[in-house]
Amino acid sequence: MTPFGPVNVTVTEQGSGAPFLLLHGGAGPVSVAAFAKLLSTARRARVFTPTHPGFGGTPRPDTLTSIAGLAALYAALLEQLDLHDVTVVGNSIGGWIAAELSLLGSRRIRGVVLVDAVGIVVDGHAVADPFSISLPELIQRSYYNPDAFRVDPGALTDAQRAAIAANRAALAVYGGQPSIGDPTLRNRLGKATAPTLVLWGEADRIGDAEYGRAYAAAIPKAQFTLLAKTGHLPQLEAPDETLRAIWDFAMAHAAHRST
Repeated sequence: MTPFGPVNVTVTEQGSGAPFLLLHGGAGPVSVAAFAKLLSTARRARVFTPTHPGFGGTPRPDTLTSIAGLAALYAALLEQLDLHDVTVVGNSIGGWIAAELSLLGSRRIRGVVLVDAVGIVVDGHAVADPFSISLPELIQRSYYNPDAFRVDPGALTDAQRAAIAANRAALAVYGGQPSIGDPTLRNRLGKATAPTLVLWGEADRIGDAEYGRAYAAAIPKAQFTLLAKTGHLPQLEAPDETLRAIWDFAMAHAAHRST
């Protein structure tokens, strides 16, 4: 049971082996779907990929309105699924959720990977506001090679338009429009105890590399790894390198816990 009552959550499960909770960002579950499949097939991994309520047109209770609420929801999900030694991986706002989840101190979590996460506030390194820039500019800021990911708005199907609109509405609720971030989070991260990897695309212009380094500096003993030739969504633009970094981190801490 969550603090806001029962919530129906759409969760995709695939693979077998070490458990991973994979949390998508504002682009919705499609932004991590291919990576979830890669992780579950290229490694011995059991991957759980929830859709944050409200994204993709899924139902969201009126009482669930915050990133902290989503973190509590996923802590309850780990309990319900009775998972242990879970590596939580979150991209963008999914990373923000993962950061809040790490602060809840669940013993079910082995480690946390923040992939180009948002959520903290860093003077001089503001996160780009997705509500004030156009889709072409958002794509330009998100990728090392934006030409490979450009979208023709006129070519979108009605279903795709509906999903984008639902994602945008949900992001506005959870992300605290008009600004994406929580001014209290950076200081609170000093209490995080889970092993943490902050994984960052060097070409990210949603939150730049210095923002990523500030994220890592806020978390005791966090590792910071910069990925070359990729941007805000390295799971899409550099999936093999992202997979290698996440898996090596997870297995290093699995070995540490078994000794």
